Amino acid sequence: MFTCMGAFAQKFAYVDTEYILKHLPEYKSALSQLNVLSEQWQGQVDNNFVEIDKMYKAYQADQVLLTEDMRKRRENDIIEKEKEAKDFQRRIFGPDGELFQSRTKLLNPIQDKVTKVIADVAKAKYLDFIFDKSSEATMMIYASSNYDVSNDVIKQLGYKPGTLVK
Repeated sequence: MFTCMGAFAQKFAYVDTEYILKHLPEYKSALSQLNVLSEQWQGQVDNNFVEIDKMYKAYQADQVLLTEDMRKRRENDIIEKEKEAKDFQRRIFGPDGELFQSRTKLLNPIQDKVTKVIADVAKAKYLDFIFDKSSEATMMIYASSNYDVSNDVIKQLGYKPGTLVK
């Protein structure tokens, strides 16, 4: 018995997006801008904590000379300054902080451009799937819609494709 598998074979390829991005001057420029921003902000964070440390050391040195009221005021000043410093650090370096937003603003257009070109190359070379070898988990960057069986799964589950739950 002879079976022809070639007619049904899917064509796969891979890219190394990390390697591709390293070849783009605009990506290198964006990373440089992000590094400059990060270093500036980290400098501000460091300065804030140095100032708090100075306030605390001055407080410790003066503590025996201060009245109870003056001590409480100085302690509250230090606590408030520390809270402000931590808030600033979180606002800049937190998960949705300014650094993350700047990174998204600078890098997303470049990544979108690369993804579009990958899709164009896939179509030109009649590829069905392209994977990214640079990501830790295997990530599909392009898939021909011919292989999307999502609607089949929805039908098998007993629902009608195109009728989204609200």
